[in-house]
Amino acid sequence: MSLSQEEAFARIRLLRSPNVGPVSYAQLLRRFGDAQRAIEALPDLAARGGRAYRPAPLGRIENEVAEVRRAGARYLFQDSADYPALLREIEGAPPILMARGDTALTCRPCVAIVGARNASAAAVKLARDFAAGLAEAGFAVVSGLARGIDGAAHRGALSIPGPATIGVIASGIDIAYPPEHRELQEQVAQQGLLLAEQPPGTEPRGSHFPSRNRIIAGLAAGTLVVEAAPKSGSLITARLAAEAGREVMAIPGSPLEARAQGCNQLIREGAVLVQTPEDVVELLSSFDGTPRSTFREPVPAGWDAAPEEFADAEPADVAGLLTMAPVGVDELIRQSGATAAEVQMALLELEISGRLQRHAAGRVSLVASLRTPIRAPWEGEG
Repeated sequence: MSLSQEEAFARIRLLRSPNVGPVSYAQLLRRFGDAQRAIEALPDLAARGGRAYRPAPLGRIENEVAEVRRAGARYLFQDSADYPALLREIEGAPPILMARGDTALTCRPCVAIVGARNASAAAVKLARDFAAGLAEAGFAVVSGLARGIDGAAHRGALSIPGPATIGVIASGIDIAYPPEHRELQEQVAQQGLLLAEQPPGTEPRGSHFPSRNRIIAGLAAGTLVVEAAPKSGSLITARLAAEAGREVMAIPGSPLEARAQGCNQLIREGAVLVQTPEDVVELLSSFDGTPRSTFREPVPAGWDAAPEEFADAEPADVAGLLTMAPVGVDELIRQSGATAAEVQMALLELEISGRLQRHAAGRVSLVASLRTPIRAPWEGEG
């Protein structure tokens, strides 16, 4: 699909407007047909949810577009031909990405390699060797450019001639993080593919890393955890891969090593134990969308509305069913007796007004405090 410049600009502005996330962005386009009409409808939707509203200023988006070009990057829209096909399939896929490098890499079979930042020397070598072996076998190695296992995975893939690695960062496309990986990040962009969801100039924050992890998991047919503590971000990536119906793999370690406990836990819960790159190649070469791992947390089916149903839906009365405890949208549909489209329309109004928070696996809740007004970064600007 080829977008006009006006529609592309409006889509960027829609996504940068307050309280518009991946799910609400898709629903707004479905409801109103194009981004400009959706932007015009935002103040009314927020008012119905009980709040005043200002969309993202035009000047802010013009500056962003200029910064993306200055960084040598380009936008990938979710319905464009060069957007990664596997990533498009996941719940809450990024509507827009910024890319530097060879987007054709996402057409190859992809494997994510993740693990501890404070990895052991043995685990770093394993990650590097696995990545090199998988790249040599024709896989694109996906990771997050963090210290430890991520950096080793990228370096292993870069040791093989030709583009073979994809880096996903939690910052803007023009920000190197961690700083000591500046040269590695540039190498990934020059010899592989670098992807970012955050606008240029954005420094990484804690909340950005789970969002980055869902992209890593969504790009790949399978995620391999090399070494991880029990509560690490790598296990979040594994769980996101499981939710997306992808393969989850782990390398076992000594029960006496704290950094191996996360991998051992994954295997105990149903991840596939792998010991060589050939194990991963065998597993993913035959991947048909049904993982062999039993480590699964699937998103409930049947809660989303078809486009034609959503276009004219009136909002259901579901606010009274919500609390600050996350609940599945499918449960709201059951309890309200309304259609999926009517419930989703009500949730959309609540989200745009800043009263609703979305969680993984199709769950929603009220925000922690409704008394604190939601302020956009540009409030107070002329």
